[in-house]
Amino acid sequence: MIDNLLTGFAVSLTPYNLLICFLGCTVGTIIGVLPGLGPAATISILLVLTYKMNLTAAVIMLAGIYYGAQYGGTITSVLFKMPGEASTVVTTFDGYQMALQGKAGKALGIAAYGSFIAGTVGTIALSVMAPPLAKFALTFGPPEYAALMFLGLTLVIYLGSGSLAKGILMGAFGLALSTIGMDPVTAYERFIFGSQTLVEGVNMAILAMGLFGISEILYMAGSLESRLRRDAVKCPSTLKEMLPNKSEIKTSAAPIARGSVIGFLLGILPGGGAIIAAFASYAVEKKISRHPEQFGKGAIEGVAGPESANNASVSGCFIPFLTLGIPANVVMALLMGAFILHGVVPGPLLLEQDPNTFWGLITSMYIGNVILLILNVPLIGAFVKLMAVPFALMSPSIVIICTIGAYSMNYNPVEILIMFIFGLIGYFLKKFDYELAPLMLAFVLGGFFEKAIRQSLILSHGSPMIFATRPISAVLFGVALALVLYHILSPLMKRSRNLS
Repeated sequence: MIDNLLTGFAVSLTPYNLLICFLGCTVGTIIGVLPGLGPAATISILLVLTYKMNLTAAVIMLAGIYYGAQYGGTITSVLFKMPGEASTVVTTFDGYQMALQGKAGKALGIAAYGSFIAGTVGTIALSVMAPPLAKFALTFGPPEYAALMFLGLTLVIYLGSGSLAKGILMGAFGLALSTIGMDPVTAYERFIFGSQTLVEGVNMAILAMGLFGISEILYMAGSLESRLRRDAVKCPSTLKEMLPNKSEIKTSAAPIARGSVIGFLLGILPGGGAIIAAFASYAVEKKISRHPEQFGKGAIEGVAGPESANNASVSGCFIPFLTLGIPANVVMALLMGAFILHGVVPGPLLLEQDPNTFWGLITSMYIGNVILLILNVPLIGAFVKLMAVPFALMSPSIVIICTIGAYSMNYNPVEILIMFIFGLIGYFLKKFDYELAPLMLAFVLGGFFEKAIRQSLILSHGSPMIFATRPISAVLFGVALALVLYHILSPLMKRSRNLS
């Protein structure tokens, strides 16, 4: 292992590959800041350009764009409650509240530290555990994925801090939105109302920008108190004041560790990825916290855990890709395209046929995490100063950025209209105290859950017993049902104790 890593560092530390890694991380950060564009669209645009590069440099740059975008999305999530990346939606819950309390620098700082630690831990785990974990991931079939998604949907119970009934209603709304588009089995068009734009379903980035970006602008514009609170935010003058202190770092240490593990393990599973990992980490932190009521009001653990999870998941995604040739998500599929362009197929033989590329890519991720830390921490002061821009100037700028982001995805003006419709929906939901987090999680998981359920029932010729006879799915469904029962029975037990 040491020899392999030394070989990898000898490849990734050449001046050319180091420059390429820096370029990828920088582009990734910028792409993360710009809502809508995302790493998948950027990599697809740059894929042809990598044909003139050698394979190692090409995949180092594209991978740098991928994990660099995870941190870039944090910046707008914290400062403007506008997720640059879908995986940073969770960061808006507490990161933005910290910003309104004058702690934007601390939120960005802990996100940078958490991202660096989780990315490094994930890369170490990738170096050591790739083959056995890839074999475990292969044991997951449709029934296991259905159980995993059902367990994820139970997290809706823990994401809301208000009424349980409202949380469940928002989860149902999210599931309903996930059914829009083409049926995954029969290819029949559902709920598209004659719109060709909706044939592929509601775009996740469009939904996130509408619900969390446009709705926030509308909500603050209609609330003098919120608008004045944002304009009254005081920016610290020194970098030391902006960064988390010892107490905050101590509070965040355990969430960072848990988020790293959750993110890495969920990243291995195809369809899991950074979005589900971030939601899962947030739900875990809120559940085990001694002060769950602080979540959604500026809890630093609500930033540290999810930010660590979405970065660790990137390393996990590379395990099935490099060892089995199975892309875990769209970005990995595009990376496979880069390999194929150079006449190489990722999979079990890659380590033997091209060890320089295999280990050069892995070691470049160690270097990339250091580059991102060096690149972003000194700029926290510049980012925080954006909070001082008056709402009257900032709000139209955010709307313009969202509009450009929505249009640049598919060059379709209808998607701009869809974004504003969801912005209005989000505004009214916020006005009536409905939380958006359960809606977003249910939307993300809904498509995966439906597809896995239907594939499972096809395999079993319609018998639901397939979920009970498969050990992994039975355990996962059992855990999910236990969580639901605990949540229902716990208040009743407390009430009976108080009466006695």
